Amino acid sequence: MGQKTEFNSRIGGDFGKPDQSSFRGHFLIAMPSLTDPMFAHTITYICDHNADGALGIVINHPLDLKLGEVFRQLKLPRTGRMSSQTVLSGGPVQIDRGFVLHPKGQRWESTVDVSADVSLTASRDILESIAADEGPEKALVALGYAGWDAGQLEEEIAANSWLTVPAENHILFDIPSEQRWAAASKYLGIDLNLISSTAGHA
Repeated sequence: MGQKTEFNSRIGGDFGKPDQSSFRGHFLIAMPSLTDPMFAHTITYICDHNADGALGIVINHPLDLKLGEVFRQLKLPRTGRMSSQTVLSGGPVQIDRGFVLHPKGQRWESTVDVSADVSLTASRDILESIAADEGPEKALVALGYAGWDAGQLEEEIAANSWLTVPAENHILFDIPSEQRWAAASKYLGIDLNLISSTAGHA
């Protein structure tokens, strides 16, 4: 689940225009019935979704790793205001590679636009900018991503594993990671903990 496809050619390229059935720019919220330990109670931001598959970043699985430690490993300054920010586990694919979700505006070597106001960058230069306090005002830094083969995500949604809803940037960038799943529940106006086996689209 969420770990088959590798999108090496996608990151740093153009995601292209999504079709009407695309969940790009949506939250993928794990239903309480999903018991896979890697994805239970997760909320994933879908960065790309088309006929070839899907790619997303899990946004509420913090690692025991601060951004300052990443800067140290990359031999970058560690005095930036985001140095104390916790790095996320973005998914089980390419876990040694960093992915940065940030508001649209500034661009780096591999920046691709996910939605009208959110971009994804996976190149070192954005970390250099963040370390120097010259990067985006807000950002989520994750190691790894979740990937789905063609039709796999649709099958999992049909199997009541996920609920999809258009992403809310406030939840993405302003809510602490441990509160995002519950915040998405409140955003939907429901209590996900009371739902056992039904799924749908908001």
